[in-house]
Amino acid sequence: MARDGDINQPTREFPGYPTTDTLKARSDDAPEPPAPTSGGGPVHRLLLVLGAAALTVVVLLGVQATGILPEFRNPFAKEQTDRSQPALLKSIQDLSRYVAAEGNFQVVVDLQNDRRNVPDWLLNQRTLFVGAGSVEAYVDFAKISEGAIVESADGKSVEITLPAPQLAKTNLDLEKSYVFAEERGLLNRIGDLVEGDPNRQQQVYQLAEERITAAARDSGLTQRAEENTRKMLEGLLRSLGYERVTVTYTAP
Repeated sequence: MARDGDINQPTREFPGYPTTDTLKARSDDAPEPPAPTSGGGPVHRLLLVLGAAALTVVVLLGVQATGILPEFRNPFAKEQTDRSQPALLKSIQDLSRYVAAEGNFQVVVDLQNDRRNVPDWLLNQRTLFVGAGSVEAYVDFAKISEGAIVESADGKSVEITLPAPQLAKTNLDLEKSYVFAEERGLLNRIGDLVEGDPNRQQQVYQLAEERITAAARDSGLTQRAEENTRKMLEGLLRSLGYERVTVTYTAP
């Protein structure tokens, strides 16, 4: 039971409502929050730089697609400069050749140049070259002599004497020819660095042409040219009314 003196006293068990002065005092006494750091750590800065770079590339590509900026080019792109001089006409030769056959050949040249009693790793040059070329067989109508064409009295037959077919110069096709393998000694490589040899492959080319020419002689290409020329003249002269056409060849 409460005492009489405590009846009119406020209870201490219920807290009073905070007033404005009380809130201001509390806010003045509270510690200030730490200020945010500017820039963040190194990882954060790196991410910002990468993001800015990616954004720049995207913007530039978009602008380039619209045609406002020129196309970007590789500054280290390969370039080719042609400083060749114009072709000079040396001569013109009139030809009266009838090309009656052509042979296409391929030869493998294995050429080695070395020195006796010198190891190959020191001084050696071996080239394995695959050469492709063609040879034409023709009849030179300009060499037909007077009296080579004889017509019969009744005009139904004709005899023609032609020069023997010849082989033209071998035409080496450099687009189809290539060096398959090459071995060079140490001194050979040093010599190329010091003075160089722009005609180093010339010997291989000449040897390939010689081998192809020899193969053309043994291939029966001239005999094929004789047959084709004979068939051509027979068909041509029979269309002109001759019933019999005889074609012979002089000795080469």
